[in-house]
Amino acid sequence: MMAGLASLDFAAPLAGLLLPLPLLAARLLPPRSGGSGALAVPPSLVAGLDRGGPLAVGARGRAALTWLLWVSLVASLAGPRLVLPGAALPASGRDIVLALDLSGSMERIDFSLDGRTTSRLAAVKRVGAEFIRRRAGDRVGLVIFADQADVAAAPSFDTRAVARALEEAQIGLVGRSTGIGDGLGLALKRLDALPGPAKVVVLLSDGANNAGQTTPRDVAVLARDLGIRVHTIALGPRDLADADGEQDVVDSEALRDVAATSGGRFFRVRTTEDLAGVADSIDALEGGRDRAPPVPLRRDLWPWPGGVALLSALALLLSRRAA
Repeated sequence: MMAGLASLDFAAPLAGLLLPLPLLAARLLPPRSGGSGALAVPPSLVAGLDRGGPLAVGARGRAALTWLLWVSLVASLAGPRLVLPGAALPASGRDIVLALDLSGSMERIDFSLDGRTTSRLAAVKRVGAEFIRRRAGDRVGLVIFADQADVAAAPSFDTRAVARALEEAQIGLVGRSTGIGDGLGLALKRLDALPGPAKVVVLLSDGANNAGQTTPRDVAVLARDLGIRVHTIALGPRDLADADGEQDVVDSEALRDVAATSGGRFFRVRTTEDLAGVADSIDALEGGRDRAPPVPLRRDLWPWPGGVALLSALALLLSRRAA
């Protein structure tokens, strides 16, 4: 099929074999034997039929309607459809899950957007949603974590829906602490269930692991064993190593270790510009996208012969009542 041209095909082409069924039935089945219930036709009506009167014309018309009804039903069963070529999408064959820290510290207002000071979460939503939409053609999902971890959007090729799920994420949905290990573990579980060969987690946190049942190091070893790369992003102006008693600072060393153990990359982000640069870098790292074969779009046409069959049945019913 040439690009840009539509063609016709059938969902069940073998249904066309039913077309000669009435003829076969008339030829092979034994004729009905007359009985006491037979209708006695007056001789005058029989004479009218022999002369080709009005009743003969009506009988031929009903026969034509019967055949039109049968042909329309078979055509509808065959499932005619119009095949339209779809646009080719860029695809890398990658499955990507974003694991996002939704702890209380993400409320801190120390980033900027459009010249105004804003929260860390608002900056992540803006940059993260743009990143997700750019991955059209890949399967992308979203995991959020704090006290607990939850799947906010299952891995899907509908990147717009995943981006909306990120934009609608709110602090408090899964608690206010920071369970990095559990969030990463849930992302790995979702990816491991997918059949694709190239699987990636992008983990973003602005804190240190202080909740959950697993440690980031243990889950990073599991990611390595599963062949899943984990790119980590440490968000915030201060590190745990030089916090000087400040609360809710990012554990950059732990996130660096997770990335190194799994074969991914570690990124340090202190500003919105840094975050946008990281998104571009990860997009390039997980690039290599080619134009995928166009996906054909099919428009069902069976209601049209189905409608003809319905009208034919109504016409037959009315003709018999009028006879």
